[in-house]
Amino acid sequence: MQQNGSSGSNGSDGCGSRERQAPSFSPLPAAATTRVRRFIQERRTLPLPRVMVVFSAAGDTEKPGDAMSSSDPAEEDLRKPASPAGSLTRNKPPRSPLNSQEQEFPEVISLNVGGTYFTTRLSTLRRYEDTMLAAMFSGRHSIPRDAEGRFFIDRDGAYFGDILNFLREGELPHRDRVRAVHREAQYYAIGPLLDSLEDTQPLTGEKVRQAFLDLLPYYKDNLERIVEIAKLRAMQKKARFAKLKICVYKEEMPITPYERPLFNSLRFERSDSEAKLFEHHCEVDVSFGPWEAVADVYDLLHCIVSDLAERGITAEQQCIGVCDKHLINHYYCKRPIYEFKITWW
Repeated sequence: MQQNGSSGSNGSDGCGSRERQAPSFSPLPAAATTRVRRFIQERRTLPLPRVMVVFSAAGDTEKPGDAMSSSDPAEEDLRKPASPAGSLTRNKPPRSPLNSQEQEFPEVISLNVGGTYFTTRLSTLRRYEDTMLAAMFSGRHSIPRDAEGRFFIDRDGAYFGDILNFLREGELPHRDRVRAVHREAQYYAIGPLLDSLEDTQPLTGEKVRQAFLDLLPYYKDNLERIVEIAKLRAMQKKARFAKLKICVYKEEMPITPYERPLFNSLRFERSDSEAKLFEHHCEVDVSFGPWEAVADVYDLLHCIVSDLAERGITAEQQCIGVCDKHLINHYYCKRPIYEFKITWW
């Protein structure tokens, strides 16, 4: 076959033969030929492409704008670790063998409870499963130790011996320690001890007393008011004590001697229109009442004095008369008024 350098000639030769001719190409310009030769020479001198694999430390992340980053999927595959498991755990710290096992304790435990030392058996601390002590020494938690190696509990140890005595043999504390041990039992969440203490004095009596005080929802607020008024008056007068007038009454409406035989229930009933005629506020500092219960005025006075004593406040009370406010017809208020003397020092 022969190539014809002239463009556009598709005819046959002079003999009239119908041979198929190859397509012809026009010659390249000299400048293009020079560029092709230079490209071939440079291609021969270029180094073969290399692939760089970058390993990063755990927790390091690659930024899209880094110089070594590439969007080529092939290069991304080369950068991935060979092991699939390694890619899942490279950001997690190695697990210590100690973390996978529960902590073991000796049979005899030495304790440091707020600076007081105790020694007991491990089974004693684990006697009741749902307690704080059983959870602490279950092996699932880390317990700090003191310099001598004793397990440390940051709690007052004055009543911890009573806690251990109950765990050992079910022994209950003396009556004067019941309230304090009850608070410690609440902290350590020892349910059986709480149930036993609430069925003994003085906590049983406290439950009965609280049932009565629940009839007076304003009781705690009035108690705070007594303290605030007494403190303010003592500071104003620069005095050692302060006096208050307090009205304590059980019935909401007064009863005449003629009506008393009809009073056969805890509450004397009158119509609403009559009840409005007896609406009255005595001229006192604080008032308690009325309530519907068997407990009388003296029972409430005892509660007030006792609760003030729990706060370290000395209170004395005496009846100084009754409210003689005239209400209507032959009715007078007749509510008893007591003078409370609050001594501050």
